[in-house]
Amino acid sequence: MIEGKRDGWKAVIALAPALFFLTIFIFFPIVNTFLLSFMDNFAWAPGAGLWLFGNTFDAFPSFGNYAAVLSDPVFIDAIVNTGILVIVSVPLTIVVSLLLAVALHNIKALKGLYQTIFFLPYVTNAIALGMVFNVIFSKYDSGLMNQLLTFFGLEGQNWVGADGATKFNMGVVMITSSLWNGLAFKVLVFMAGLASIDKQYYDAARIDGSNKYRIFSKITVPLLSPQIFYITITSFIGAFKMYTSVISIFGMGPFNFGGSDGNTWITIVGYVYKIMRTDTGKAAAGSITLLIIILLITGVQFFISKKRIHY
Repeated sequence: MIEGKRDGWKAVIALAPALFFLTIFIFFPIVNTFLLSFMDNFAWAPGAGLWLFGNTFDAFPSFGNYAAVLSDPVFIDAIVNTGILVIVSVPLTIVVSLLLAVALHNIKALKGLYQTIFFLPYVTNAIALGMVFNVIFSKYDSGLMNQLLTFFGLEGQNWVGADGATKFNMGVVMITSSLWNGLAFKVLVFMAGLASIDKQYYDAARIDGSNKYRIFSKITVPLLSPQIFYITITSFIGAFKMYTSVISIFGMGPFNFGGSDGNTWITIVGYVYKIMRTDTGKAAAGSITLLIIILLITGVQFFISKKRIHY
């Protein structure tokens, strides 16, 4: 018993720093935001500090903020936009990164160089990447994408301009940016998984006469299922939190989400930031709504993974 108690205290001491920072930067903001979302006409009082009590509000508890958010057409548009980005970008990024990881894993010459090239976006600031894609997809003929279209005899497009760019064109730019920005980390994880697969499986499959597609679908993908599951979870969460890349692509202010109205591709996180200063309670309700959506999708993925993941 004494030895067990000592081990318990060692565990507490080892975990204490991490738990302290998690409490300050994760648990406390979540609880604070949850309570704040039920407060109508909330306002921060000078000198009240970070904790919401000591500030002013008219009623508690109340579901008025949630009713206002869910009936706000802009928030509904934000949910639809975020859903489109998630549904399109996440599967596309996973498939492309998996194929690239397999290709890089089989390269012998200059393997390190190619890995470095694909890893560069991971260490590049998201704002800088957005600015680069803004230049690449410039509406002018000098833009790289329009030059490419012109080379193949096609007409240049207005990709990100507020004076005529369609929602589809802007969506293409954002999904392309999201794909490129998310490749580095996913390729790295998949390559680590590929390195851990025993080569005996591949040798046995080749002896049996299996082709490359069958080896990939019956050996590589099942044995990479833990990494695929991990990447899927993190990709969904990251896509739902998309904000920085959107405003960096469209530019012209911190709350411009494309189009003449500045809300064409507004996301849920963008909506929260946009109304945070004018209606804190409503912004908190939007944040909790996003948290619930992410938890539900993550729960479904964990339920499905019980039958699909091979450890």
